Amino acid sequence: MNTLADFQGVYHLPLPELMFRAAQVHRANHEPADIQRCALLSVKTGGCSEDCGYCAQSAHFKTGVEATPLMSLDEVRRSATRAKELGATRFCMGTAWREPKDGPQFDRILDMVREVRELGMEACVTLGMLTEMQARRLADAGLTAYNHNLDTSRRHYPNIISTRTYDHRLRTLKAVQEAGIAVCCGGILGMGENEDDRLMLLVELAQLDPLPESIPINCLVPIAGTPLENAAPVDSIELVRLIAVTRIAFPKARVRLSAGRDRMSRELQILCFLAGANSIFFGDKLLTAPNPRAEGDADLFRAMGLPVFEASAS
Repeated sequence: MNTLADFQGVYHLPLPELMFRAAQVHRANHEPADIQRCALLSVKTGGCSEDCGYCAQSAHFKTGVEATPLMSLDEVRRSATRAKELGATRFCMGTAWREPKDGPQFDRILDMVREVRELGMEACVTLGMLTEMQARRLADAGLTAYNHNLDTSRRHYPNIISTRTYDHRLRTLKAVQEAGIAVCCGGILGMGENEDDRLMLLVELAQLDPLPESIPINCLVPIAGTPLENAAPVDSIELVRLIAVTRIAFPKARVRLSAGRDRMSRELQILCFLAGANSIFFGDKLLTAPNPRAEGDADLFRAMGLPVFEASAS
């Protein structure tokens, strides 16, 4: 599957047939009960110079999110340790930066990566645009994956962001891949795009070599004060269809059911897992957006008959 027509043909299959094919691909490449638990921590929040229309952390919008300094190494170590106790096998760290600057703060990010790896977890960061040298330094520190989403199709992208181009994003992905770091790259549904925009995003991902190691599928969480604060919710069946197509097109990837789960029913989330999603982020927040509480996710996993991790009270 490389062209828009290829993706359209699969997307428009009768839903039972689409789900069946996605389940076949999923079972051929993954253990179906293996839903990876990931934790995401905003290690530097707010004050970003980008104008991404969905983001609470942009300095262009009045969203009530205050800019904070970069967290200390001790704070990150405590958060990562707690996440591991709750069953996380991947710890992701995000910064509200257009791009990291070389110096003490970037050095601290490298130390954070080393700390997470020493705990035995996968480490992922999202720091904005990277130089080739920065990507190599992250690789040397042991970084497992770099998250840098394309967000939407190339044609819809200018409606969402003006402060960096689509090609800026692709150049960062190339630098990451050339450094030998796995790419985590996906998009956001519900930003005024149409069906073809969503599929064209998958076409872009299919051009990456190697293919993305993980693909987060986010549903927009509208934030008051942003241009997209009044965006309509994503249709549930359209979400399930897109996840199924993603699973078929990217058999080896982790398809991550990411932002927006707090507004999904238990049944919709289970449908997404049956369609091929095999990862979630847990914790009360995804950077600054709300997320299901740990107790809710524990109930969800119990209902599916999957293991539930109980952390100590300490």
